[in-house]
Amino acid sequence: MITVTFRFYAELNDFLAPDQRQREIERRCAVDASVKHSIESLGVPHTEVELILVDGESVGFDRLLQEGERVAVYPVFEALDVTAVLRVREAPLRQPRFIADAHLGGLAHKLRMAGFDTLYDNGYPDEDIEAIAAREHRIVLTRDRELLKRRSISHGCYVRALRPAAQLLELFARLDLAGSARPFTLCLECNAPLRAIDKGQVAGRVPPGVWAQQVHFFTCDVCRRVYWEGSHWQRMRAQLDALIADAATGEAG
Repeated sequence: MITVTFRFYAELNDFLAPDQRQREIERRCAVDASVKHSIESLGVPHTEVELILVDGESVGFDRLLQEGERVAVYPVFEALDVTAVLRVREAPLRQPRFIADAHLGGLAHKLRMAGFDTLYDNGYPDEDIEAIAAREHRIVLTRDRELLKRRSISHGCYVRALRPAAQLLELFARLDLAGSARPFTLCLECNAPLRAIDKGQVAGRVPPGVWAQQVHFFTCDVCRRVYWEGSHWQRMRAQLDALIADAATGEAG
């Protein structure tokens, strides 16, 4: 066994036992222990980590620890430029695409509303989430830190907020999504793209009063659901605009 000292910064402390937060942690580790294994044994999922320094030198997850080393672990940086040091993932995902676990159906619905490709099925086992995320380069969204520790999951977010609206705001602020939102371009039910459809083609597919009053309609070619800009659409639009504005001005919380 070897003795290594760890120090976690900012929100990574949320994953630690109360008596380990905001302080140095002296830890006994196996001789061949990797940085990744040691960090996760303390409760911090690797997907939450952006930068690791061992005795001041930036390292990756596969670095093997040695006796007496000091390990500093940092979350994603929002204001500090760390391009000159080694980040633990090869590259960010250029187009944010998500897969949400069984407890985040409300968040998945709101992400689709905002135009973000989001897979969700409350029957997905963890093994399927892991496989789909790796195959399709998706960001795993969950409140289960053990899921984020799975080896092949490279991008993930532990969602701290409890309510869907607050969860969406949290992700917009954390992942800087406001500029990428494309509201009402995806089906809220099946995640497929929406397309404009002529009013004449939706006769009989929407209530008569809606057909008489509305001009613009959109449809999903997968489930054939029809959308229009009624009062429900307007409420959703106002909610989404407010969330985007809050995230863009840094008023998350």
